Amino acid sequence: MKTDIDLDDILHFMQSVAREAGLVLLSFFDGRFRVHLKNTDKSQIDIVTDADRASEEIILEAIRRRFPHHDVISEERAPEIRGSRWKWFVDPLDGTVNFAHGFPVFCISIAVAEDDRLVAGIIYDPLRDECFSASRGGGAFRNGDPIRVSSASRLIQSMVATGFPYDKATSPENNIAEFNRVATQVQAMRRAGSAAIDLAYVSCGRVDGFWELKLKPWDMAAGMLLVEEAHGRVSDRWGKTTDVYTDSIVATNGLIHNALIDLISPGGNTAPN
Repeated sequence: MKTDIDLDDILHFMQSVAREAGLVLLSFFDGRFRVHLKNTDKSQIDIVTDADRASEEIILEAIRRRFPHHDVISEERAPEIRGSRWKWFVDPLDGTVNFAHGFPVFCISIAVAEDDRLVAGIIYDPLRDECFSASRGGGAFRNGDPIRVSSASRLIQSMVATGFPYDKATSPENNIAEFNRVATQVQAMRRAGSAAIDLAYVSCGRVDGFWELKLKPWDMAAGMLLVEEAHGRVSDRWGKTTDVYTDSIVATNGLIHNALIDLISPGGNTAPN
């Protein structure tokens, strides 16, 4: 895909700033941070830490210096919309609840879109020093080595990941019924607490499929591109082509995609009116 910026250069920039932010996250991970509720009126689950904000400041400042005219959508800040055809999606700490509990599954996710089409993204796990990267038409990689989705062709052979929305206690759209339907039909289920990590693991074949409801663009952007460039398939829960603004995502190796959709959305491609 031709663009007016070099995607290899973009990826190098993303990886460099993610590693810098990752060092900051690790410096907080021994427990020296404060935890804040994002909205005390609605949820005791949706939290942010000092580490989220410190990581975000490093990433956003780097983007502002390098690409001052680009739009930026980040988890903990108001969107910076300048009317650019380039838009960044930044999750400075995906897996905040894990991080707050000392559970070692969290990452940084950064992606960029040109005219709303994802063109480059990285997911960086600082604990394992694993950097998953992809560019549109350029393939997907883990620490520079090519990766590809798994070859599992049946659900009963598959490990599938998912998660639950923050409003699971109050909303009927909470993924619990879907979880129960899938759990008995697959070899294993995993709920790691980081959608970005789950998507990265689909891209490299560690997980065969993933679905979730009510994610945000910064949760999914880099992971969606990774799965596609690793020869997987990404759709909404009804099997329709989707983008980062979707309210549901299904990402698989492609081989189990329709079977998984049939379980989480009985009726398959019959979307509600």
